[in-house]
Formats: sequence, structure tokens, C-alpha cells
Amino acid sequence: MIVEIIPCLSDNYSYVIREKETNTISIVDPSEFEACDKILNKYKKLDFILNTHHHIDHVGANLKLKKKYNSKILGSNSDKDRIPGIDIFLIENQKQKIGNLEFEVIFIPGHTKGHIAFFFRKEKIAFTGDTLFSLGCGRIFEGTYKEMFNSLNKIKNLPLETKIYCGHEYTKSNLNFCLAYDPENIHLREKEIDIQKKLDSNEPTIPSTLSDEIKTNIFLRCGDPDIKYNLGLKDSSEIEVFSKLRDLKDAF
Repeated sequence: MIVEIIPCLSDNYSYVIREKETNTISIVDPSEFEACDKILNKYKKLDFILNTHHHIDHVGANLKLKKKYNSKILGSNSDKDRIPGIDIFLIENQKQKIGNLEFEVIFIPGHTKGHIAFFFRKEKIAFTGDTLFSLGCGRIFEGTYKEMFNSLNKIKNLPLETKIYCGHEYTKSNLNFCLAYDPENIHLREKEIDIQKKLDSNEPTIPSTLSDEIKTNIFLRCGDPDIKYNLGLKDSSEIEVFSKLRDLKDAF
């Protein structure tokens, strides 16, 4: 399994997946036709389009790519009326093959009602869309705080070595927010150096690993006593801490 990162729009990422044995080519969340097609041209094909959710910056190139390459579009059954050109409807815990690769569908509502992640268990790779970012999480547009909190915990329970490919290059902004409320986190300070090196070299900060996220991503650390203290919520529940953090990040 080879994953190629495609920068799109101002800060989006789409991902080409190549399965070498059968030369099956797939793309995750193609937002911009020209940027994606430029990469796909070298393969002369596109078998599958995988959408994590219905927002236009994740499905914007669906129809043009489908028309050019006769691709099959996969997305959440909950979003069957909102994902352009959808062919295959996915449900929670479903296992689906693209070539010889198999992914599991993880239902992670909160950002949207029908948001899903694609988890390739054998390869330990997860495409999390706009639910889990490097050092952050998505805004809650259609769901509830509890839904987003539970969705993040689903991802948190994947194998620690899982590589996280998310929908946007928000890492530096997310880093600044984490440092504001978790300033003594040594792992965060170490990650800050790595992030700056990548940005200075004009490289993506993605993928992260789940292990790193658990150590550094404040939205996965809502039970940490220092974070609770810094928020003035030392006796509060994790969901209360998460809700406060999400509100603070919205205004950050």
C-alpha cells in the first residue's frame, strides 16, 4: 500500500492509494479536480473514490473524476443523499476491499452526522477526515459534543502505531492551541520542533501516529489533571473538559 499526499485548495489534503499487486488506484476525499487529476494521470486510471463526509472540500472533484475514470464512489450510507455520485453505501464496522486492500468503516459522527473513517488494519493506516487532526479535532457542525468525544475515543482505541492521515494542514495552529493549555507537556515541545522543520521544508506534517496524538493532542487528553487545572475544571468530567476545549478552540 502506497499513500501519496495531494495538497488541494488552501489547506486540504487528498490521498491517492495504490495497491501494488493488482494496481488498484483509489483516492480519499478528492476536493480539487485539477490537483488530483495531475497525480492520477500518471496511473491512467482511478478505480475507487473514498469520501469521509459530504463537505464540498472533500467531495468537490467526485463527479469529474468519476466521469473521466469511470470510478466507483464509496461513502457513508447516512450521507447517500449528500455525497455526489455515490455508488457503494458503507455502514459501521463494515469491511470493504479495494483491490487486495481491506479497510474497516468506523462511524465517527460529530463534525457531520454521517462522518466515517477508513481504517486499514493490516497496514495500520487510518484516514480520519475532519474528525481527528494532528493535534486537533474538527468543529462540531451537525453533531453533539458527546458524539464527537465518543468518535475521538473510537479512534483513540486503534493500535498505537496507526498512522493518521487527516483532511487538513492545521497542525501549526493546533499546536499553538495545545501549548496554550498544556504548556508543560514535554512531548508537545518535542513535536513542535519536528513540525517546524517540516513546515520550513515545505513538507506536510501528515501523517501523525496515534501514539504521538495520545501524548500531545489536547482533545485526546481530557482526563489529564494538569489540563483540567489549567482550565479551572479540576473536578469536571472528561466530556465537560472536551466541551470547554472545543469552545475555546472555536474562538482561538
